[in-house]
Amino acid sequence: MNITFIFFLGLVFALVGVIPPGLLNMTAAKISLKEGHVRGIMFSVGACVVVIIQTSIAAVFALYLSRNHDVIDVLQRVAFVVFVLVTIYFLFIAKPEPKEQVEPKVRSKGSRFFQGVFLSGINVFPIPYQAYITITLASFGWLDFSQTSIISYVAGAAMGTFVTLYMYIFFFDRIKSKTLTSQKNMNRIIGSITGIIAIVTLINIIREI
Repeated sequence: MNITFIFFLGLVFALVGVIPPGLLNMTAAKISLKEGHVRGIMFSVGACVVVIIQTSIAAVFALYLSRNHDVIDVLQRVAFVVFVLVTIYFLFIAKPEPKEQVEPKVRSKGSRFFQGVFLSGINVFPIPYQAYITITLASFGWLDFSQTSIISYVAGAAMGTFVTLYMYIFFFDRIKSKTLTSQKNMNRIIGSITGIIAIVTLINIIREI
């Protein structure tokens, strides 16, 4: 298996998971605006360290599930329903008004790295997300569970997360004026992404029938 291709897969799917405005990327951008790019980058590095751990845990979990095909079949069907519902919500139900992000209060300005570690650590969504993505990629034969493949995928996921946070840090003014103020467009983007994942999941389910 080409490790460059696996690295790219990890980068892309991590970017997809982080690119919608959320606590991590918005906090990184705000730190950069108030305290400079260096501290924003330190926050991002701390967040990426946790992403490495979370993606590794997800890969181990996916390896266990890959040996229990009955469990995978159930999870795929549940995931398909969830992604369809999320797609419908963001494309047809979600209101266009943007929601104000809550900025956590941190007394020490010299602990941005550990703040990134903390905020990334309390966000457990990447573990089930990456576990599902890993299983799906493995079912298509694009990823195996060898040590080299897992390391490449984890490195790609960490890099994808860092690239997204880096984009928010250095292009926040443009993102804020164009993307965040148009929540309707952002809802469409998120709905399209989850819709694509739902289609891929459905194809995978049909293949196994």
